[in-house]
Amino acid sequence: MFNAVVVSVIVLAVLSLLRVNVILAILLAAGVAGLMEGMSLTETTNMLISGMGGQANTALSYILLGIFAVMIGYSGITGFLVKRLVKVLKGKRSIMLLTIAGVACLSQNAVPIHIAFIPILIPPLLNLFDKMKVDRRGVATALTFGLKAPYIMIPAGFGLIFHGIIAEEMKANGMEITLSSIPYAMLLPGLGMIVGLLFAIFISYRKDRNLSVLNQDAGHEVAASEEVELSFTKRHLFTIIAIIGALIVQLTTGTLVLGALTGVILMFLFTIVPFKQGEKVVHDGITMMGMIAFVMLIASGYATILKETGAVESLVQSATGILSDSKPVIAVVLLLVGLLITMGIGSSFGTIPILAALFVPLCAAAGFSPLATASLIGTAGALGDAGSPASDSTLGPTSGLNADGKHHHIWDTCVPTFLHYNIPLIVFGVIAALVL
Repeated sequence: MFNAVVVSVIVLAVLSLLRVNVILAILLAAGVAGLMEGMSLTETTNMLISGMGGQANTALSYILLGIFAVMIGYSGITGFLVKRLVKVLKGKRSIMLLTIAGVACLSQNAVPIHIAFIPILIPPLLNLFDKMKVDRRGVATALTFGLKAPYIMIPAGFGLIFHGIIAEEMKANGMEITLSSIPYAMLLPGLGMIVGLLFAIFISYRKDRNLSVLNQDAGHEVAASEEVELSFTKRHLFTIIAIIGALIVQLTTGTLVLGALTGVILMFLFTIVPFKQGEKVVHDGITMMGMIAFVMLIASGYATILKETGAVESLVQSATGILSDSKPVIAVVLLLVGLLITMGIGSSFGTIPILAALFVPLCAAAGFSPLATASLIGTAGALGDAGSPASDSTLGPTSGLNADGKHHHIWDTCVPTFLHYNIPLIVFGVIAALVL
């Protein structure tokens, strides 16, 4: 229980639940981990800073996406689209949440832009959510479902990357499995997430939720109003061209930074946003996405401390010491270890190599099949991604839902997504490990 990973993750969770800013919570948790591993505060700080570069590309991507999103909002196209969405979905909260989940799913596979769509789509809908008394916790669970479930189950886009990492790391640790087998291994855990989504939409968050009108953005009011006459203009056409251009560059280069930068440049070249407004849109973009970008940087440094000090390996050794001969017990313990590691590191993709090195020999000794082992590794990697204060699967939804200052990252995003997805992932993950 006194492993650095366990204690520091508990510190991170408790501080976050007490509404301590997530940046301060991660810094304090990192300090605790370093001190427990025998490092001084100076050494811990230096290691954290040196490890922050691991997410530099992601952080820059998010900043540029924020600027691009503000520009798209400036063009007025979101108001045009939302007006039509209102006519179709007004009064149909459950259908709206399922639609949002579906759009989020497309961002992982069909159009692999990950969280880039959130600051574009969600802020214009906030006033509509309030008018319809939609519980934003339900929106957060819908968004997080779309950011996670597709890469767990579908071997395309980010899902193909995730499945490929599982297959490669299993082979590297001595267990052969084909890439085409991974979707079968992850089907049951993915179904668990579907159960969690339906429970959230139709049971947990189906009731009205009134939020006080604070910091209401007039732009949101116009965008979500049916009475305002909005027509498709040349500015909207050029905005769509800029979005398509950004997507093409991202897909051809594999770099989100270049894609977002292309979109920003095109918005200026098409004079959709005047050059004199450049300072303002950059400021607003950083305001929107700067927090998430900086959290990702610090989370990368925290992950470096956990990995480089040997705290993760120590946790693994402690876990193996309490394993019995019972397959259900082994499966539960391994998944809980994965939950702790991913909660701390905040990246399901980044934890797979760590987990595979532990899980493959243990699962082989316990008699688990390659399919069952792949299911445990994939599920353990996905665990904690929902609910982690430092995960982009929670930071992304918060960045959109808190655009008007009425959505709390921990209590309105992390806690709901943790409960609705990690619990069914553990249950269905254990079942998958026992039947495959």
